[in-house]
Amino acid sequence: MSWSERTLLVDATTAVDEAREHRQAPTWLIVWGVALLVTAVLYFFHDLWPWAVTYPEAWYIPLRYWVSDFMKWLINSFDLGLFTFKEFTRSIAWLLEWPLDLAGGLLASGFELELGDENELYIPRLSWLAVTAVIALIGYQTGGLKLSLLVGGCFLYLVIFGQWDSAMVTLSSIVIAVPIGVVLGVSVGILGFRSPRAERFIIPTLDLMQTVPVFAYLVPVLFLFGFGPVAAMVATIIYATPPMVRCAMLSLKQVPTEIVEFGHMVGCSRRQLLWKVQIPSARPTLMVGVNQVIMLSLNMVIIASMIGAGGLGFDVLSSLKRLRIGEGIEAGVAITVLAIALDRISQGFANRPPSEHRDASEHFIARYPYTTVALAVVLLTSVAGAFFEGLHTYPEQLQLTTGQFWNDLVSWINVNFFDELEAVKSWLLLNVLIPVKRFLLALPWIGVVGLVGLAGYQLGGWRLAVFTGSLALFMAVTGNWEKSMISVYLCGISVIIASLIGIPIGIYSARHERAHRVIQVIVDTLQTLPSFVYLIPVVMLFRVGDFSAMIAVIAYALAPAIRYTDHGIRQIPPDLVEAGKAIGCSRRQLLWKVQLPIALPEIMLGINQVIMMALAMLVITALVGTRDLGQEVYIALTKADTGRGIVAGLCVAFIAMISDRLISAWAQRKKKELGLA
Repeated sequence: MSWSERTLLVDATTAVDEAREHRQAPTWLIVWGVALLVTAVLYFFHDLWPWAVTYPEAWYIPLRYWVSDFMKWLINSFDLGLFTFKEFTRSIAWLLEWPLDLAGGLLASGFELELGDENELYIPRLSWLAVTAVIALIGYQTGGLKLSLLVGGCFLYLVIFGQWDSAMVTLSSIVIAVPIGVVLGVSVGILGFRSPRAERFIIPTLDLMQTVPVFAYLVPVLFLFGFGPVAAMVATIIYATPPMVRCAMLSLKQVPTEIVEFGHMVGCSRRQLLWKVQIPSARPTLMVGVNQVIMLSLNMVIIASMIGAGGLGFDVLSSLKRLRIGEGIEAGVAITVLAIALDRISQGFANRPPSEHRDASEHFIARYPYTTVALAVVLLTSVAGAFFEGLHTYPEQLQLTTGQFWNDLVSWINVNFFDELEAVKSWLLLNVLIPVKRFLLALPWIGVVGLVGLAGYQLGGWRLAVFTGSLALFMAVTGNWEKSMISVYLCGISVIIASLIGIPIGIYSARHERAHRVIQVIVDTLQTLPSFVYLIPVVMLFRVGDFSAMIAVIAYALAPAIRYTDHGIRQIPPDLVEAGKAIGCSRRQLLWKVQLPIALPEIMLGINQVIMMALAMLVITALVGTRDLGQEVYIALTKADTGRGIVAGLCVAFIAMISDRLISAWAQRKKKELGLA
């Protein structure tokens, strides 16, 4: 379509939409006016209809107790015939313990073998030199010399800064959890691809799993599998698998029809077509899913340490409890460094061309040269490490640390800027946070549910109205309305501030190429840092409370606002920008009249992601004294109260799903108005 045809089409579509909206706008204005008026009457005259303002306790549905009773029955009374459900879950834990112990022995602890007569043989773990060399070799195989130097340097950082032992404990869990998550994800993805009926069930389940806060996974897992590394790994697998399912279904659907038809022509059975044709063709997108499983597994490291996982996650959590900012930052950076190395390796595998078919008559070394070199490196370094201890365990006296620097920096800020920081904190608390909190808590629940449903009806019809209204009503009928409003208040203020900071930075990044490269590196770093790392300096500077939680949420959720704004402006068709310049728009007019209006749907999707990340962080900020749904989930975890944790987690997920559906519906409508969809 030519530029002139496109322009005429967009103009005609816009004219039709404007005419339709011109007829409908007064009606919607009246409807919203009436709805807001009713809500205001209930707000100001709350004594007349108290049941409409505060949901009566007598109307509560005791869902949390039903869930808890069901879980107890499942564990104590449910019989599968040959064994009970408790024995079944413990059997799964026992099976998972074997590969986890093997990986832990190779990388972290070594092996102790009993030889009888009270004699034991100790086989040491792989040396730091062997693991670093093998990782560098894998990097060279997948991405060449640059990738080899990068991943090798990442592992050397872990050695030099004294994070090796904890990092290997973490890595031993990751190397088992990721393959299991990938296999489960691909299996469910194939089921969804082949069965539309199964897909209709899988998609909403994935939506729910990806919006439920990660803490909520820990409660039932702790109840079913007990406390320990295996339970932590199970929680990690459950949390990290959904993206693999989505990528598997998407990649199989995107396989070109002509490739599938060719498979049918050469006589492939259904099974052969899947494994010989479709899976190989879908490999690039499948590797994106593998990458997501790796990153989410590492994102779960700290949270999983609450139910028995050791390693770097335990170090960060312990530092937070003891307010040791330096140690916490070092362990958090170590997680980031490990994530960067594994991320780049997985990307290297995704971008690597398919390997050539090797002649089966060739000897092992010719067929598998990299594997041979890796085995030789492990053997040589193991022998050398037996004679030179420093080649096996890096000498402690050669290790470096930045912990004291970070501790001193925070102390210096507190000493020199305490009054200024306290003034900012007090002003925001008194003039913004507390008034907004009181206002939201005083709103009538029936008015809020009605307004949410009305917004859904305007944007998506009756189906979206019933969906969003029902999710909002769930928070009231389960007795979580007050804590839900506190979550909305903290999340809302944090999202507004994060957007006010992130959108201008994204605009600047999109319009300046040199700044774009620097900002993208910073954004990538922000998104790989574990969420707990943001809490440590915030608590040290501002102590506990809503203000500290807000600062941590803003820092954690800022990246999507920057990234989506940058992407939204950069993806605008060049011919539209050139047309703006041709009619004499200045640089500022081009931004406000052309670029921002067209990029607005993409920017709103970025704000949607900011909301998702803010809600995820809110659950973690329960550790710094908030009184919202996050605290409910955290208390449920400490008491192993499955019903309380699951219901509170569902409320967090439903807030996320309401905002996601409304914003997505608005963005889709806006794209249609602009002729972009």
